This record gives sequence, structure tokens and C-alpha cells, in this order.
Amino acid sequence: MRTEPVLLVVAHGSRDPRHAATVHALVRRVRSLRPGLRVETGFLDFTLPSVHGVLESLAAEGVREVVALPLLLTRAFHAKADIPAVLRDAPPQLRIRQAEVLGPSPLLLRALERRLYEAGLTPADKPSTGVVLASAGSTDPEAIAVIAAIAREWRHTGWCAVRPAFASASLPRTEDAVRDLRALGCERVAVAPYVLAPGFLPDRIARGAAQADVLAEVLGPAPEVARVLLERYDAALRPALAAVGA
Repeated sequence: MRTEPVLLVVAHGSRDPRHAATVHALVRRVRSLRPGLRVETGFLDFTLPSVHGVLESLAAEGVREVVALPLLLTRAFHAKADIPAVLRDAPPQLRIRQAEVLGPSPLLLRALERRLYEAGLTPADKPSTGVVLASAGSTDPEAIAVIAAIAREWRHTGWCAVRPAFASASLPRTEDAVRDLRALGCERVAVAPYVLAPGFLPDRIARGAAQADVLAEVLGPAPEVARVLLERYDAALRPALAAVGA
């Protein structure tokens, strides 16, 4: 019987304990959706276990195949440089495939709307509500372009307007986007954090949302996010499965 490769969720890590707690809650939801799949978690910084430590432990157990899934919403520096560097340093007996980052995905848009509705909005509010799509920010032009494209796509689902904003590295800031939507004439303004877990930058987004009418929670362990993780895991395995069937 063929054993499925281990799914290793690679999280950034944070000094804020809420970050790790949220990541672990998301991983528990992934396990609940696919009980037969072994899912482990490793952190790049600040938090244990480290990615390298998890890979060493898996190799010592005799595991041979791993799918490393970046718990990231865009392909920026961590996905392009940090994570590949850590994986290159893994025990040589491990065969590791790096999955794609989570975004963009229609499921993540559904998760964003879930959080807004949980914060008090309803679908009937969409035509009169402007939304700030507030992300962590990046110096990577590809990542910034992806956030702008998501905002444009989301606008076409019925919101009065959607504006991207960034907590660091890029402009505009959340508070600037809130003011922009007010000036545009939206009856109410909502801030939707496009981040996975609490921490320093999400707290900055929350402060920037002080003049908004609604502030949603981070995406966290939303069921749609867990489904995206499994989609990325399955996609990473497709070339290998195709080769077996050839």
C-alpha cells in the first residue's frame, strides 16, 4: 500500500504566541478534513519546532517523501529564497516537493467574506460597503501586483469598491485606504485583513482600521483556508502521480 507523502506546513513564525496558536488551529482543521494524511508544522523563525528540526525527525523515522507547503499568501522573498534554502539543507534521503503558496484562490476570497460576515456585515451590505484588502506588504513587485489583482477581482463580486493596502514596505497604508473609500462615497467601510495569523503587522492593520466601521478577523483556521492547503498539496503530487500512471 502506497503511503502518502507527509505534508509539512512551513510557517513564518513570530514572537507573538497568537501566531503559533493560530497556525496549529489551522493544521488541526486540515487534519480533520483528511484524517489519513500526516500533517506536521515547522517554523522558519522565532518558534519551535524549526523546519530543519522537523525534517531531521522525519528522516530519522524513515519517512522518505515530504510536501513542504509555504503558509504564505503570495510568492515573495520567503517563498522564493528562504524556504528553498532550508529545504536544500534537509537530510539527503528525503524527497521534498515544495508546493505553491496559498494565494491567489477563489476559496480565499470566500474566507475573506466569511470573516466580514462574522464581523457583522451581510450580503445585502455589499453595494454600499467599501472594503480595504489589507495585506502585510512586500518589496516584491510580483506580490504587490497579486494583491492589486485580487482587489480588482473582488470588486466585481458586488462591493461598492475594494482598495488594497499594506502594513509595511508598500503604500497605501490601511488608514489611507479607509479615507479614500470615505471620500469615494461608500456608506460604510470595512477592513479585511488578508493575513493568516495575528502578530505585529496584523496589529498595525487593526490600528489603521480605527476609523473604519468594520474590522474582520484574520483568515486563521477558516475552513476555506484549510481546503486551499489540501488543494496545494494535491497539486504538488500530480506530476508524480502522472508518472506512476504512465
